Amino acid sequence: MRYVKLLVTLGLVAAAAVGCGDDRAPAGNSVRDVDTAERARRVATAWEGSEAARVWRQGYYPLGDAVQLPDGAFHNDADKRAYATQNFQLRTHLPDTAKKQAKVRWRDGDSLTLPLTSARAAYDKLDRGENPGPALTVTGARLGSMTVLTSRGKATVPAWLFTVKGYDTPLKRVAITPSKRPPSPIGAVQQETDELVPLSGLKTVAQDGRTLTVLAKHGACDDGPAVDVLETGKSVVLSASIRGTSDGPCTSQSLTEKVTVKLRRPVGERMLLDAFTGRPVPYGEPYSASPSWR
Repeated sequence: MRYVKLLVTLGLVAAAAVGCGDDRAPAGNSVRDVDTAERARRVATAWEGSEAARVWRQGYYPLGDAVQLPDGAFHNDADKRAYATQNFQLRTHLPDTAKKQAKVRWRDGDSLTLPLTSARAAYDKLDRGENPGPALTVTGARLGSMTVLTSRGKATVPAWLFTVKGYDTPLKRVAITPSKRPPSPIGAVQQETDELVPLSGLKTVAQDGRTLTVLAKHGACDDGPAVDVLETGKSVVLSASIRGTSDGPCTSQSLTEKVTVKLRRPVGERMLLDAFTGRPVPYGEPYSASPSWR
């Protein structure tokens, strides 16, 4: 096992920290005030060979955006703002489909059948703005497919292809829901400390598979977050902490910052685990148009 200290911080993206789902771990496995390195090792060991790991490796868990933008997006600042504020206008009839299920297909030939999301449900995940600002106009929709990076590598998944006024290619939105996450074989740490806090999510995985960008929280009166990484043959355990905290007066503001993590080798099909929660790190910013796990 390899344990490396990483202290790489990028620009702020102000947001509140968000929980990782409702899959609760057994309370009897909870721990308090455990050394960070030891906690990471315990999380890796708990998942190794567990039933939860077996279920995970058979499921569909995306590590990429649920949305793929049209080519050339965006033409102007108004369109960019419309997407950022999730402001859409529907100028077409959304199709119904008799299909209730669809398949995820991986490049190694494996496949998985999951419930199909309706065009209306997919559109509603895009259009949450309801404000008088600029909007993107949807003029058509059809069922197609797109490629998404998952915990099992790249996969072809069903997607709704929305025609957007002014663009030659469609905006694609995944048309299935990720598999249910299995209960963790180890409980979460009971209390946050500067030495260990939960991650807010996974932002990106680079093409080389060795560079991750995660979302880590911190306060207004510190030096920002840091992320340690423990790599094993089956998992990558990420431990988030807060650096340089002050004992003086400070606001209770919570910020989320992007942190770049460099791995020794590509993540591949190894599990990305959060040392604090003991669970897989969820993908995506929670209130954007493209989170895959929310």
